[in-house]
Amino acid sequence: MERKQCFAPVVDANTRLLVLGSLPGEKSLAQAQYYAHTQNRFWMLISAVIGTDLVPLPYDQRLQALLRHGVGLWDVVAAAHRTGSLDSAIRHRDDNDLPELLARHPRITAIAFNGGTAHKLGMKVLGEHAAHYRIAALPSSSPAYTLAYAEKLTQWMVLREMSDSVAF
Repeated sequence: MERKQCFAPVVDANTRLLVLGSLPGEKSLAQAQYYAHTQNRFWMLISAVIGTDLVPLPYDQRLQALLRHGVGLWDVVAAAHRTGSLDSAIRHRDDNDLPELLARHPRITAIAFNGGTAHKLGMKVLGEHAAHYRIAALPSSSPAYTLAYAEKLTQWMVLREMSDSVAF
């Protein structure tokens, strides 16, 4: 079983909302891009949330647009053994130091977990720090989570209400 590593966080001094996944899937790792699988709906969902179509943009421009809107990305799991892309296959994980990242970025007021595994693991990592943030447990944008896009979108739009300090 191969050990997989997450990407560096995409955050800056203006980040107010941090979206946390579990660990990038195979396509994302191969392309060194968050949410690179063509059937992953992350870029469509976050586009609707911020009111800017990120889908046609080159990857670097997508990230810059997120940062301009006060949105950051990272993962709960720093590294783990996993065959394939499913969260259920994650073994022997090392978690990212979320409290340390949050301490370095005090403008973050809201945290959104992209999927149940990210939420479950992330809340454990945050521990008592979670009480200081608005938290959203979102349905996974992954194609493996078969909830209809319209329902995912309805739930993701909560980010607009919980992130009143984010410049959407």
